[in-house]
Amino acid sequence: MTSSATPGIGSGTDTFTYPVTPGDFTTASFGPTPSQTVGPYWHIGLPWSDGPDAAPEGTPGRITVRFTVLDGAREPVADVMVETWQADAEGRFTHPDDPRGAVPPVPEGFRGFTRAAGDSTGTATIHTVKPGALPAEQDRIEAPHIDVSIFSRGMLDRAVTRLYFPEDTAAHAGDPVLSALPETQRRKLIAERTDDGYAMTIHLQDSDPDGVETPFFLV
Repeated sequence: MTSSATPGIGSGTDTFTYPVTPGDFTTASFGPTPSQTVGPYWHIGLPWSDGPDAAPEGTPGRITVRFTVLDGAREPVADVMVETWQADAEGRFTHPDDPRGAVPPVPEGFRGFTRAAGDSTGTATIHTVKPGALPAEQDRIEAPHIDVSIFSRGMLDRAVTRLYFPEDTAAHAGDPVLSALPETQRRKLIAERTDDGYAMTIHLQDSDPDGVETPFFLV
């Protein structure tokens, strides 16, 4: 009978994923931890009181944006978490990685990041301002947009997409990201106008490749 058991420590044939000096685990060089699902208890620690507010109440130009997230059966994902990242009203970032240099946000008090929990209808609501257009490579211009990340129970990795604005039709034609998609897919990233801002429905899955599934991006 043969054994496939791993040789014991001290056998002289030990192999380790992360080599260490015996008895000294401070020498281990660990790699990235594996992806984990978000739920079901993410909402205990991740949300915070001003998380959905990129623009505080009373900010000039403040708008409401609602994201409704549906699963493959077109049922609401009630425990969804939505994060957004965007430029300010002038298409700038208050961040040193902005190649044009970090500048104070416009309007004052704006911050580019939000995190919002979904309700029982799968709808997460944020308050922000409409971003300006962004310079892109090869002297192209990115149309005003919001980058959107979806987190949910059972998903090992976030799903990343974009929201574009319906009134910017001319700018959409030159946007390097949107124009790279088939025309039938582009419309899925265009928000609908509402009385107080915009709304977007995000479909996480669809068995029909030409169906309603929202386009997602590898980042």
